[in-house]
Amino acid sequence: MTGQPAPDPIEPPGALDGLKVVELASEHAAFAGKLLAGLGAEVTLVEPPGGAPMRWYEPFVDDVPDPTRSLWWWHYEQGKHGVTVDLDDASGAAEFRRLCADADVVVEGEPPGRLAALGLDHAQLRAGHEELIWVSVTPFGRDNPRAHEPVVDLTVLAGGGPVWNCGYDDHAIPPVRGGGNQGYQTASLHAVVATLVALLVRDETGTGQHVDVSMHAAANVTTEAGSYSWLVARQTVQRQTCRHAAVRPTQGTITLDREGRFVPTGIPPRSGKEFHVLLEWLASHGWRDEFPEAFFLQMGADRGGVNFADIATDPEVAAIFGAARDALIFIAERLTAYEFFVEGQQRGLPLPVVYAPEEVMHDPHYRARGFPVPVWHEELGRAVEYTGAPFHMHGSPWRLDTPAP
Repeated sequence: MTGQPAPDPIEPPGALDGLKVVELASEHAAFAGKLLAGLGAEVTLVEPPGGAPMRWYEPFVDDVPDPTRSLWWWHYEQGKHGVTVDLDDASGAAEFRRLCADADVVVEGEPPGRLAALGLDHAQLRAGHEELIWVSVTPFGRDNPRAHEPVVDLTVLAGGGPVWNCGYDDHAIPPVRGGGNQGYQTASLHAVVATLVALLVRDETGTGQHVDVSMHAAANVTTEAGSYSWLVARQTVQRQTCRHAAVRPTQGTITLDREGRFVPTGIPPRSGKEFHVLLEWLASHGWRDEFPEAFFLQMGADRGGVNFADIATDPEVAAIFGAARDALIFIAERLTAYEFFVEGQQRGLPLPVVYAPEEVMHDPHYRARGFPVPVWHEELGRAVEYTGAPFHMHGSPWRLDTPAP
């Protein structure tokens, strides 16, 4: 032993290490570029002269309006390199062609027809560069009859169906739109998955392709039973508080903890092991004898669990499943929301907690897995805490530790 500190371990490269991506700045596809950068790709963000409009999206750091201080811009463009190119200028168009000739992937969210009119679309730029993968993220897809209809994130979610599915049991209250640009982000996630598939195909064939992502379709396939209930049975689901929309109302899942905070009680046990866990949880607090339906939980454990599909036709299964839901509510009302969350998770039950954004960033579980990431900002002379990877992979780590261009 020399007493010297051990050298830092060499981290493996990202999954897309060495991949070159050109991204045309667009709020529709910004999250796709960020995910590719996080996976290790070198992403070059192409902005118009004067900067992309998103630089002016509020809020701003320290409430100082400035195109270099937009938190929207910082979040979505983190980890990318930036260049300014005027696509409408001959020299700018030539520069864009040069960038694309050196790229593996191009990601863009331009209005259908704009790039073709400039001679800068995939059909022109993939000629002689057939290995190039071109990814378009547009409201309805390139060739849809509605291709030229304008959208915003709200109309993507409303037209695609998620808004219909989200809200409260009280339908006098309007439906709820998912926050955080979910329409744009959902489309970007589909764009990234399709890009990864196209890369695998290129590895086998040597040829790239045009990936045409419809924001509307991406939103629609997230509605789960909402879409296929209508397509298969012409039935319309109804929104419910903190649970899946359904044709027939299901049992409520929300209660108040001992401090008066709302608690979602998650999905009740179905397997025999989970029924045993729920019984043990009640017993650990001395509550088993206080819960009148404990014998139904024991029935669920003894029969090895229940099949969710049998609830509508088997009264015994319905009683067991209902008792499991009631047991979770019983426990949640006697603990704090956080105690309920932690104790349930420790027992392997998929139980949630409702957090405000600042609570997420300070939760010890999130901090332990490295979700908050400090990023140094030279212009501020300080580090700023960012949200980290939306997933965790051991073999190919996520890396985004530089600010937006």
